[in-house]
This record gives sequence, structure tokens and C-alpha cells, in this order.
Amino acid sequence: MKPLFHLLSFILVSLVSLPALSNDEQNYTLDTGDSISVQIYGEKDLSIDSILITSDGYFDFPYLGRIKAIGKTPKQLRYEIEGGLKGDYLINPKVMVNIINFRLFYVNGEVRKPGGFEYQPGLTLEKAIAVAGGVTDRASLRNIKITRHKSGKNVSKASMNHVVYPGDIIFVDQSFF
Repeated sequence: MKPLFHLLSFILVSLVSLPALSNDEQNYTLDTGDSISVQIYGEKDLSIDSILITSDGYFDFPYLGRIKAIGKTPKQLRYEIEGGLKGDYLINPKVMVNIINFRLFYVNGEVRKPGGFEYQPGLTLEKAIAVAGGVTDRASLRNIKITRHKSGKNVSKASMNHVVYPGDIIFVDQSFF
């Protein structure tokens, strides 16, 4: 009865203390600059509160060595860690992988607070500009460009409802009038 109580307590505390992953977050692919946590039920020594995904896309994990995180969803990473620990190290590991911090997106040009900001699921151009303090008096709302992190392609004259992805660079140009 006691192990069941501990399992239920772990699940309840996890649900209360960590935000639920939205559909966007479940499909979110990890990349350089993201931070994750890996929790193993009943194994504090194997649990890691914060792991920064570095430029090589890997991180070190006890007993499993280097694990590639880049390009995987938290769910895929969870299954990989469970599979690696199952059998040789643990009988039936219960693993949770959560995103602690998303990588940055960048807003430059005619905004009040240019710089890098943490990505938020469901981010649009309008929200991204609001996070950067809004536009200045000299901003041209018709001439905003987004450079996509994944492809390096430019989206010229982006509308306010364009989706912004982690790593994207937004440039708000100056108006001539």
C-alpha cells in the first residue's frame, strides 16, 4: 500500500507543481537553448531538475551516457530514457520530461525593448511585439520581417497574426512618414 501512496503523491505533486503540456508543447521539438527537467519516480539520484540543451544537442544522463535531445519531443525523450533504464537498472521506470525554459526569439528595430525573449507556445507576431514593449512612434507596421530559425528564410511584410517560432528573429522597420 505504501508504494502506491508514494506513486500517487508523486503524480499529484507533479501535476500541481508543473504546468500541463499543451498540444503545442507536446509537439514541440527540443533544440539548442531549451532547458528541460527529467524526473524518475522513486529515484532522486537519477532525477535532474534542470538540463540546458547545449549547442551539440546532447546531455549526459546517469547510467545512459550522452543522450541526443535536439529534434525530439519531450515525449520521445521520455520513452528513450524509460527504455534505457528498463531492465538493466530499473524494473519499471516512470519518467517525466518537462520543458523548464524555452529558447529565445528576438525582436529588433523600432520596438521599445529590443532583445531576446523566452518563447511561449501560441506566440504570434502581435504578442511578440507586445513582449518587446510595443512599437515606437517611428515604426512601420507594414514593413515587419521575420527570419525563420529553422530554414533561414525571410517572411517579408508579415501580418500581426503570423506565428512566431523559437529562435525566430523579428525586425520592425522604420516608417518614412
